[in-house]
Amino acid sequence: MVAIVDCPTCGKKIEWTEANKYRPFCSERCKQIDLGAWAEEKYKIAGKPPDEEADPDELQ
Repeated sequence: MVAIVDCPTCGKKIEWTEANKYRPFCSERCKQIDLGAWAEEKYKIAGKPPDEEADPDELQ
């Protein structure tokens, strides 16, 4: 059975197979849109900003 997933960019239903070289995206366009969003810092990963992290000297 082949898994069907939604493209994270446009929501189109796609098959999760090795034949789909853009997975989890449906196309090169959707892949590039997502990459651009990361480059523009539209996505964030939870955590403290670097200036609030512990001093590396204190970790030893």
